[in-house]
Amino acid sequence: MLKSAPAANPDAYVLALTGWQRVRVEMLRAAVRKTSALEELVKWGHLVYFAHGPTVLIRAEPARVLFGFWRGQRLRAIEPRLKPGGKYEMATLELHEETAVDPATIERLVRKAVSLNKALGDPTKVNPKV
Repeated sequence: MLKSAPAANPDAYVLALTGWQRVRVEMLRAAVRKTSALEELVKWGHLVYFAHGPTVLIRAEPARVLFGFWRGQRLRAIEPRLKPGGKYEMATLELHEETAVDPATIERLVRKAVSLNKALGDPTKVNPKV
C-alpha cells in the first residue's frame, strides 16, 4: 500500500477530499471550531485538535469518516455510538454517508472533551490505558 504525503495544513486536508466525505468533514470541522478555541493541526495524517493535549480527531477514509476523542469513553453518555478502542480512553464515532449526526451533539462532545483535558491534563501523558 502506497502512503501519500500528509496535507500541508488543515485547509489542504479538507480541499483534498471529495464527495460526501468532504461535506461531512466540513460540517464536523465547522462544529468543532465553533465550540472552542482549539489548536487545529494535521497530525498522524488527519485533523487533530488540541486543548491541554490531543482532544479531537477527524479522519477521512475511503469508506468512512472517523470522529474521535482521546477521552471518548467518558463521553458515551452524550453519544452512545462512540466505540471504545486504543489507548488513552479513546473512542470514535464511525460515520458513513447515511449516518446522522447533530451539530449540537458535536458541540456538546467537544466542550466536554476540552473540559476533561483541562481538568485531567494531556491524556497522552497521564495514565494511558493500554
